[in-house]
Amino acid sequence: MFTIGISFNFEAGHFLTGLPDSHKCSRQHGHNYIVEIEAKSSTLNDVGFVIDYFDLLPIKLWVNDNWDHQNLNDVVMFNPTVELLAKELFEIWQPQIPMISAVTIRETPTTFARYELDR
Repeated sequence: MFTIGISFNFEAGHFLTGLPDSHKCSRQHGHNYIVEIEAKSSTLNDVGFVIDYFDLLPIKLWVNDNWDHQNLNDVVMFNPTVELLAKELFEIWQPQIPMISAVTIRETPTTFARYELDR
């Protein structure tokens, strides 16, 4: 199985609901997110690619248009945890680009969430 990946970043703010008022994530704050998109295939195309990296560019453009420099609470219809953001990107893009196997979003240099299908 071949796996490729591409990463890009965006900046956004959010706060999380359902937490005690004393929890720091219940207050408005921001992150420099890093998104990692992985694609898998057991075969390569005629060029020798799983998929051309340029074919994944629409994901970055969509994130830039919809999430970058936004308050995520204003633009998504769910509690904007990093777990749910990764799932949202996967569910939007995997039907359009079936080779996508996972989406990882890093919220800080030491924390991340990954969404992938159980296959």
